[in-house]
Amino acid sequence: MNNYEGLFIVKPDLKEEDIKKVFKMITDNIAKNNGTVEKEDIWGKKQLAYPVKKFKEGYYYKLEFAVSPDSISKLETACKLNGDILRTLISKK
Repeated sequence: MNNYEGLFIVKPDLKEEDIKKVFKMITDNIAKNNGTVEKEDIWGKKQLAYPVKKFKEGYYYKLEFAVSPDSISKLETACKLNGDILRTLISKK
């Protein structure tokens, strides 16, 4: 298991409970792949540096987690298929 840091940007026009559902989907996906979430940070709504899918703001969500390297591609695919997630960045610590 390797340690990773993930930053996820979610659409700003979602309701509070929908945003929490997206965050829960991400953490559940990590747990489903036998990973553990070590630290969870919700940065809130921030201005984007440039428009992404015509949005100028987004909710930032940062995770520090441990998971096997082959599970990272599954997590990235799940995030790309979710229409509520604008951007995903996962890097190895």
